[in-house]
Amino acid sequence: MWPTHGGPLVLATFVIGLREGLEAALIVGIIAAFLRKNGKSLASMWFGVLLAILLSIAVGVTLKLVEKALPQAAQEGMEAVIGAVAIFFVTGMIIWMNAHARDMKRQIEAEAAEALGQASAYALALMAFLAVLKEGFETSVFLLATFSAAQSAALAAAGAVIGLLLSAVIGWGIYMGGVRINLSRFFRVTGAFLILVAAGLVITCLRTAHEAGWLNAGQQATVNLSWLVAPGSIQSALITGVLGIPADPRLIEVLGWFAYIVPVSLFIYWPQARRPGARASAKLKLAIAGCLAVAALGLAFVYPVPRATLPEEAPLVAGADSAAQPAGTAQLDEAADGSLILKVSTRIGNVSLPLPGKAARHEMHEGIEASAWTIGGTGAPAHAPSSLTLDEVAALAGGRIPVGLSPSRNPGPFSADWAVQRSTDIWAAQGLLLDAAGRATTVVTLSGGGLLSPRTLTVRDDGSAASGWQVSEAYRDAAVQELLRVARARTERSFWAIQLPILLGIIALFLAASAARALMRRQSDSATPSTASKPGAGRRAENSMTKGVTHAAH
Repeated sequence: MWPTHGGPLVLATFVIGLREGLEAALIVGIIAAFLRKNGKSLASMWFGVLLAILLSIAVGVTLKLVEKALPQAAQEGMEAVIGAVAIFFVTGMIIWMNAHARDMKRQIEAEAAEALGQASAYALALMAFLAVLKEGFETSVFLLATFSAAQSAALAAAGAVIGLLLSAVIGWGIYMGGVRINLSRFFRVTGAFLILVAAGLVITCLRTAHEAGWLNAGQQATVNLSWLVAPGSIQSALITGVLGIPADPRLIEVLGWFAYIVPVSLFIYWPQARRPGARASAKLKLAIAGCLAVAALGLAFVYPVPRATLPEEAPLVAGADSAAQPAGTAQLDEAADGSLILKVSTRIGNVSLPLPGKAARHEMHEGIEASAWTIGGTGAPAHAPSSLTLDEVAALAGGRIPVGLSPSRNPGPFSADWAVQRSTDIWAAQGLLLDAAGRATTVVTLSGGGLLSPRTLTVRDDGSAASGWQVSEAYRDAAVQELLRVARARTERSFWAIQLPILLGIIALFLAASAARALMRRQSDSATPSTASKPGAGRRAENSMTKGVTHAAH
């Protein structure tokens, strides 16, 4: 009995190996039977088969080694690419086999007869080589994508090997004539299973593309399936391990799953009797193209443009965070020439600081990519006294007489020459004020009062707005969150309003061109006189084409 976490996974790779291997085995078996019936050697055919198998294995091993040698993000990106290629291959294979399974034997025998008519063993070897190489390459890519999404690569490989071995046994039985199988029914049943597996690969590709940093839109959570796919349960192995549906599917993953499984299932399994004719099919393509075009235009023009909303004025505080006191406001405005101006209003006055774009530097601030400026200046404080006593000097120095001054030798009073050195740091992002801080250092030069030479004294910071201020922490946090929200919203809009409409437009153009070509061909055929065939000729030809098709075993 298989483990609960591995049985369904083995089943998935088993079906993949069985179906792909049987397709190659059928081609080889039919070619071998045809050659044996015509008394020809099988050596050249087996040479082509062996070479194709070796090349297919080399492709899979090389891709896996390259993936392991890459950094983590690049590995995720490569897994997304391999998965997309696998989805393309398996979808094309399902569609082709659904249409040609009934006539496969007749077509292969016709190609073998043509190659045999060339009297060249190399032609038959090349035919077998290309047929097996195609199936082998598809199998290696599809299994590699499945292994990447599997929890146990060993179990996945075991299922694939068992499926390939069984396909080889069935192919040998068909060659010997002891096994008969309804190819059309077999490929339709296994095709339904592979459609589900490929739809799961769509989810895996979208998730690995997000982990690689390629797709950041549509990551909103949809439903929580943790109750259904508990780790270690059979449901988890079947739903997550085989069908690729995670416990937390994202919006883009759900949409991708439905966008793949619905049209592919309808295209393959829509009843043949209800399929539209050539003209109706062309009109249907035009209708679908029109709907896609309307959807693309709607997304492009209706999807809202994200805009940041913050208070026009940012509150300023002075002092340390624990004892911060309101100090005024700061506002970022736009000048007539398009440059920015920071208007600072405090109790000691108002100031406007121009922020020229050429002087800006770009740096990360609070996790946000911002434009930064440092504006400096020098001035004189208002109402500063021109003379200071020794006690006033001590008060400016924090209550102590500065080093180098002596009450006996320098009793004062002193002449005072004042200067204020100001520096303001500003950070802005997306035209909004992110953060700002202002510092002011007051320096007084003393002379006279017993001093033999002038002395310079830096006035101690008193914690007021005159000494320094900064944007409040609450505003800064709100600005960071708002800018992050807008950045995410713009990423979403870039996908839903630009990239997706472009993709829908390309699909619409392709469908419209295909429909127009079909209508023109039909109109051209109807305008060209056709030669009537003899009664019953078409029926006899159809009967002869279906001869040799293998039927279901009784």
